[in-house]
Amino acid sequence: MAMGDRLDLGVLDEEADRKDRSFEEIQEQRPQIPPELDFIRDIPMRVSVELARTSILVKDLIRLSSNQVMEMDKLVGEPLEIFINDQLVARGEVVVINDKFGIRLTDIVSSMENSGQQR
Repeated sequence: MAMGDRLDLGVLDEEADRKDRSFEEIQEQRPQIPPELDFIRDIPMRVSVELARTSILVKDLIRLSSNQVMEMDKLVGEPLEIFINDQLVARGEVVVINDKFGIRLTDIVSSMENSGQQR
């Protein structure tokens, strides 16, 4: 998948779908793992989603107080990054379903693109 191509899983296509469905209903639509790969089901993975990053000196961190704003390295609307075991695998956008946050994948990162973008 080329950068900028959108991965549409067909799960949240219409506005009405977004409001009327639950995460449980969406999970039921996921493709099943083929029997020959069933052994991978119980392998634990750490999935994390990164909104943005910044670097800060300790002296500046100590000076922070409630209600202060820390500038980050991304602009509003830029995609979030999805990591599995600290390896960038996808980008996406936030969705809300029944007052819970989720991530819609918009781009799967190629192995070539990923080689230089570890955390």
